[in-house]
Amino acid sequence: MPCRSHILMVLSVMGAMLCADIGSKWAIQNLVMQPPRVIPILPVFNLTLGFNTGVSFGIGRDFFDAYPLVLALFKLCITAGLLVWAVLASLQIERIGLALISGGALGNAFDRWRQGAVTDFIDLHWAGWHWPTFNIADIGIVAGAGLLILAIWLPHARATHQP
Repeated sequence: MPCRSHILMVLSVMGAMLCADIGSKWAIQNLVMQPPRVIPILPVFNLTLGFNTGVSFGIGRDFFDAYPLVLALFKLCITAGLLVWAVLASLQIERIGLALISGGALGNAFDRWRQGAVTDFIDLHWAGWHWPTFNIADIGIVAGAGLLILAIWLPHARATHQP
């Protein structure tokens, strides 16, 4: 049975990730990108407003243009499963990783529900090559996945998860 502090921690991390994502997207759309333009920040980093109707790197764009809520509903179902896993996880690093992934997934699902596409604005580039534009939710998802991988590699994590 999960303890109350685990549930509170998972919901707090997820909520913070969700608020950071929604707040950053709102600020970019309503304050920073009026009018939309490319804003150089560093030699390798621009702010560039974009909208992704597909999944990662725009995959499935044609299908999800026609049915934008399908992906949002799918993400909500996955997020529910991740939250259950997070609350039941024995390691705090797992709980934090899963909460970050859940918050990021909810942020992107909210975008899809609200406008049919995910708002992206972080543009990393080098020598004319641009990584696909992404957002704060994507950072949370990648960081959460990194924490899950780290949990597998930690010696105490392996000892507690061996059959």
